[in-house]
Amino acid sequence: MELCQLLTRVTATAQRPTRNKSHAGELLHGYVAESNSDPSQPVVRLAAPEQLRAAFAEAGVPLQLSEGQEPAGVDSLMGALRQVLRYSTRTSHPLFYNQLYARVEPAGLAAEWAAAATNTNVHTYEVAPVYTLLEGEVVSKMASLVGFPEGSRDGLLVPGGSASNLYALHLARHRAVPESRARGLAGGPPLCAFTSGQSHYSYTKAAALTGLGTDNMVAVGCDARGALVPAALEAAIDKAEARGQKPFFVGLTAGTTVTGAFDPFKEVAEICRRRGLWLHVDGCWGVEEADSFAWNAHKMMGVPLSCAAFMTRHKGLLQAANSSGATYLFQPDKLFGSLDIGDKSLQCGRKSDALKLWLQWKAVGDAGWEARIDHCVALAEHFEAALTHPRWRGAFELVMPRSCTNVCFWWVPPSLRPWRCGEGAAQRQRDALGAVAPAIKALMQAKGDAMIGFQPLGSHPNFFRIVFANAWTTSTEMLDDLLTRIDAYGMQVASAPAAAGAAAGVGIGAAADVSARPSEAAKAFCGCGAGAAAAAPAAPALGAPAAAAGRRVSKSSEEAATEGVAAV
Repeated sequence: MELCQLLTRVTATAQRPTRNKSHAGELLHGYVAESNSDPSQPVVRLAAPEQLRAAFAEAGVPLQLSEGQEPAGVDSLMGALRQVLRYSTRTSHPLFYNQLYARVEPAGLAAEWAAAATNTNVHTYEVAPVYTLLEGEVVSKMASLVGFPEGSRDGLLVPGGSASNLYALHLARHRAVPESRARGLAGGPPLCAFTSGQSHYSYTKAAALTGLGTDNMVAVGCDARGALVPAALEAAIDKAEARGQKPFFVGLTAGTTVTGAFDPFKEVAEICRRRGLWLHVDGCWGVEEADSFAWNAHKMMGVPLSCAAFMTRHKGLLQAANSSGATYLFQPDKLFGSLDIGDKSLQCGRKSDALKLWLQWKAVGDAGWEARIDHCVALAEHFEAALTHPRWRGAFELVMPRSCTNVCFWWVPPSLRPWRCGEGAAQRQRDALGAVAPAIKALMQAKGDAMIGFQPLGSHPNFFRIVFANAWTTSTEMLDDLLTRIDAYGMQVASAPAAAGAAAGVGIGAAADVSARPSEAAKAFCGCGAGAAAAAPAAPALGAPAAAAGRRVSKSSEEAATEGVAAV
């Protein structure tokens, strides 16, 4: 954490004599250090809106921005910061597995602070000389890793993977119908694009925003793991052409959001090459054959949100599709004007996201990234194997074998065991199983325990999806303890769903959303099968993982440091 401490001291020196401003830096530094290393702390203190409003009011800074708002004192502002940190989800916690992002790396945090301090708009070289060069360096590095040839590649840092997918569809449309930039899509051939039925919803949003229309973003069928089926894509293209449409774009995914499935790149690349379609790969969770590629560094790499890159092998196309030539910014006769990058972006105002990625890459190194990703994969392997251990007596059931570091599973009540992915299950049984994950999660949130997402998928009722993203401080012992607690929560719900719902409300407040409580379907699963729910053991204390050894599956901090990981 030396970088963050240094920045705290520098900021404090620059802001003197207002000593409390340095206290804010110390507060943030302590919060991140605690979140990254102390599993005994709650992942979240889930509170109802009324409780949050009361907490801020007690700190002297009500949430409401009233008419004639008076300036608050420094002590009140510090109190407000403490409430923000207290009630925000600790996404850097070793037990946060809810999303595809997780722990903040210190170097990235320090860079984010520096970028905010310099308050620079990255559109022209004269305004942002350092950030312009840094963005070029990180895009070049990432594009080389993807496999795009030097000299023809191009790219930008963009505000997230959704923006990358929008850029891809926008550029593909420009290449297919360049005159559409001026006249719109009217009068031209009706266009049609394709993506898998399990791809990110941002593809559909991009279709709406570009004027393509959501009906013309065709969802192609997938296999049991959630990967696009090439034969289904070919058939969908044939149907579009038979309707008089012009196919022009295919959006693939390298690691789908829910199951972590990888679409078959080589087979689809051959189809796109043969039929003249733009191939984009959403690798936000994760090809040299692609025309464009999306990479979210704020996910497994742990760069602070948001930090994403869009890359293409077609140099000059970003400029051609987006240039407006605003003369107040992009004067051709100024110094270093050829280095301006803002005119090829859809945005004018652009915060520097390059600094945090560049500084973190310098701090961690290629070997450090490899060690972190190896560790996440090893954790996923361990967790997947642990689910099938005989000690659980069928309590845990895999939804499907994992493809990435996402592991999808059910906790199955005794009355529904053995559960074989719903083969022959009645709808009442599916409904009952689907109510289990929300009920267990409500209990976990009430205790501030591990945070794991759940969702249905196709015919599968709600299941847990645990994601290992930059889980550098998570150990196998923590995961073993977590399974013990999930089993205990499950038995608590299975034996007395109504009581479990009441327990979930403790600490959340009477005004908590009713969605935090088990539904009526949850009350049904006790009688869905021949078995009877056993007596529910008490869930282990949240602090239990703190006693576990901090062993990592792959490489320790010391080992990683010897391979080029800077000590931050």
